[in-house]
Amino acid sequence: MITSLPTPPPDALAHSHQFLRYLIAHIQKNNGSLSFADYMDLALYHPNFGYYISGTQKFNVGGDFTTAPEISPLFSQCIARQCEQIFPLIADQADILEFGAGTGRMAADILNYLATENVLPRHYYILELSAELKKRQEQTIATICPDLLPKVQWLKNLPVEFSGVILANEVLDAMSVHRFHITNNQIYTLDVTEKNGLLKDHLLSTKIKALLDLFVSQEWPETYTSEINLNIQPWIKSLSACLKQGAILLIDYGFSKPEYYHPQRTQGTLMCHYQHQAHTDPFYYPGLQDITAHVDFSAVYQAAIATGLEILGYTQQASFLLGCGLIELLQKQHILSEKEKAKQNHAINLLTSPAEMGEIFKVMMLGKKIDEACMGFSLSDRQDRLTR
Repeated sequence: MITSLPTPPPDALAHSHQFLRYLIAHIQKNNGSLSFADYMDLALYHPNFGYYISGTQKFNVGGDFTTAPEISPLFSQCIARQCEQIFPLIADQADILEFGAGTGRMAADILNYLATENVLPRHYYILELSAELKKRQEQTIATICPDLLPKVQWLKNLPVEFSGVILANEVLDAMSVHRFHITNNQIYTLDVTEKNGLLKDHLLSTKIKALLDLFVSQEWPETYTSEINLNIQPWIKSLSACLKQGAILLIDYGFSKPEYYHPQRTQGTLMCHYQHQAHTDPFYYPGLQDITAHVDFSAVYQAAIATGLEILGYTQQASFLLGCGLIELLQKQHILSEKEKAKQNHAINLLTSPAEMGEIFKVMMLGKKIDEACMGFSLSDRQDRLTR
């Protein structure tokens, strides 16, 4: 247990302890171990205890992390400009579908911008599993743009058929992953077991074909730990199946495969967040913290090609935002005070600096049955750079 992190308040502790008892019982019923992917899925999405489903504060002050839409409305306005370019290429009236809309701030800012440009979508769908977050999103939109709230509809599942733009900002990193460990030229899964009332790593010889294929496909250091996301392919396949015409915009932190499984990245990319502190203990008070892994964008590329989607662009977040007119949007801001200017400059630095979000966050756009609409991508970004 990491002792430098803040101690949760009593009600949160009781919630986590109850969840821990549930997890231990679940492990015991499962022959004493659980795949890490199953554990992560429960820790994040269990209907009663899961981090994203429960009512704990997750965003901004008092939460565990801050996402780009909360840093500055300019981020969402850039995405809105990309949507604006795509809409005329779609035969039907275009919709927007956002996965996991957080506080609802991005939805509100996108709708506000598109309203000023008179290019509103027919509907703005939000696919949200958490009733608590749905309520918060509705409150945010009702506060920022009450006249546009009727445009918004909440979904529990993907629509059967969709035309428009699908948005997924920091969605892939929250998908459950399998962890693996390589030692003495053997590959094992890092599963989860229980000992003396605590959750622990548990090495098992792997039978997962994707892991075995990965193991034989390259040279590995003597000791190596990392993860693999087996949910990417079915998720992309489901998006492709419902997308009649339009684009899918994916924004997340990650690498191409050679960078992801670089020989020097010996501890993988798994990261946890609690009270704005990052650490690597996925068993710290389950249900109270976020658990993430970086995205292998080569795997996304391969899944997209396999389902017939086109790769319309792949670039760093800074390049995408600048390509969508970030500077132009900034110049249109009516900033009255030096304090506001300093705050805005700090936000731009967070979004675009290589030392912050500008380089580690990538933007990929997939498409179906549209001409190339790549405002946020240069010509070089549209080349297939993920085939290695």
